[in-house]
Amino acid sequence: MKVHVDQERCQGHTLCAMIAPKAFELSEIDGHSSPVDENVANDQEDQVREAVHSCPERAISLTE
Repeated sequence: MKVHVDQERCQGHTLCAMIAPKAFELSEIDGHSSPVDENVANDQEDQVREAVHSCPERAISLTE
């Protein structure tokens, strides 16, 4: 699975990084969540899906 965060839609909340800290990090410059690595490890998939469904801006997309 690959993950993408739409930085224009992301409002800088920390939810992604709190739900899936191994898959997301926060930029020190703008406070936005971004993928640490586009390719998500199998053991992180459930957490990343939870982050996707929790994103109020629907700024995260996944591809298999």
